[in-house]
Amino acid sequence: MAKTPETAQYVLLPPQGLRATAAASPEARAFLQTADDASGRQTLSVDGGDVAMRVVDSIGPDGAKLVEVSEASALSIRALRPDLRLVPVVYYTPQELQRQHVEDGFAPTGRAAAAAPTITLQVVSKKGAAPVANAYVVAFTDFKMKKGAQGITDEEGKVTLALGKASITLDRLYVYPLDAHWSIIKKKLAVKTGVKVVLNPLDLGFTDGLRHFYGNAEEGVGKGVTVGVIDTGVSTHPDLVIAGGANTVPGENRNDFGDNGRAHGTHVAGIVAARGNPPTGLRGVAPGVTLRAYRVFAKGSGQASSFAIAKAIDVAVAEKCDLINMSLGGGGADPVLKAAIDDARAAGSLCIIASGNNDRSPVAFPAVEGMALAVSATGRKGTFPSSAAANDEVAAPYGTDKKNFVAAFSNIGPEIDLTGPGVGIMSTVPGSYAEISGTSMACPAATGAAARAIAGTKVVKMKRNARRSEAIVKAVLASAAPLGFGPTFEGLGLPDPE
Repeated sequence: MAKTPETAQYVLLPPQGLRATAAASPEARAFLQTADDASGRQTLSVDGGDVAMRVVDSIGPDGAKLVEVSEASALSIRALRPDLRLVPVVYYTPQELQRQHVEDGFAPTGRAAAAAPTITLQVVSKKGAAPVANAYVVAFTDFKMKKGAQGITDEEGKVTLALGKASITLDRLYVYPLDAHWSIIKKKLAVKTGVKVVLNPLDLGFTDGLRHFYGNAEEGVGKGVTVGVIDTGVSTHPDLVIAGGANTVPGENRNDFGDNGRAHGTHVAGIVAARGNPPTGLRGVAPGVTLRAYRVFAKGSGQASSFAIAKAIDVAVAEKCDLINMSLGGGGADPVLKAAIDDARAAGSLCIIASGNNDRSPVAFPAVEGMALAVSATGRKGTFPSSAAANDEVAAPYGTDKKNFVAAFSNIGPEIDLTGPGVGIMSTVPGSYAEISGTSMACPAATGAAARAIAGTKVVKMKRNARRSEAIVKAVLASAAPLGFGPTFEGLGLPDPE
């Protein structure tokens, strides 16, 4: 019996953009329509011959298709339809700062494993010594070599670590709580079973980096501007008002644009537009905007496909989003996202994108795209506890005010347009609040500030075309104030500061 050829996912594109325009031949438009009509089938007729190709999803009758084809079929389609583009699917991740992790743990075997001593630590809150469950604990015996042990606390706040000794002095200890507390780093810490690690609870009235630069805006700031958040979905939260949105993950419910289980999108949305009142809630940069959520990450997944993201951009433009926040990247250059970003810009919408968290590496795709605005991450000393893990990110260059710095993790380069606070940022998560760092956090700060810059201006009322998006870019960049880092690190600076 012949072996069935393995298939992979590709995106079938018009010669330009996401949708077939006048630039596409009548034959190309007809083929895209035929592919749309054949959605779900296993074969498709190409110039009179059948090619094994299953259409999984579509961006409209004349738009890009997500297809599954074998390598041989892909070659046939490229040969028979040179007026179309067939490109592999690319995947992208949220741009929150990745937690420290052990790469070389203590791993005895056999009898040694049974006899090897372990150490049980307990993580508790400074408030009432309550146990902190589901905290991620990383104990390094050698931080440089990433040796040690890690685990997650149980309901009693306890975690047992296989460190090979009954007592040991750790090179470093990191604790990352799920919510409600600040992370912590301790160096040269002597530990043995029974040691308690105490976390500082979040004080929602505290001035973190976001509130230092943007304060607590009045309720209606940003009114009249619509912001789309393309992310892991946005959960219902007392501080958030979601006007609508869509789920563009192939095979999932279009109307399920809530959190996918990773909390990232809810945190991003709160930075843009939370409407809470400190100290019982949190306030975003532009609480008056109309906020829409577009989920592109599947349930529980940390990866989003280029097709799902492109479709979300297309839907956001159709739903009249003025600004589109994309706190994602790192997947490599891709014509699908380039087409979507360019199409959005031509239709009067502007994508604002996180530059990436690769320790001062070049700006990542898609932020590097010229038709988008790229955002680096800024921090400020004193806007997070001295014990917080965020202290790892303090690095030169420092600004005109020497308390300001560019985050050590932030990608930089000549493509940077703006910077935003992204170190130790408090925001909403499902059912609670949390502190997270990353260009993922800097990006929505810049997006909220961009909304403030254009709200109430004639720019918002312009016809939705390329001239409109150009006017938005001009207004946003004109509002920026440099912090003294230089263009490679901050572009034109912090948009619409207090």
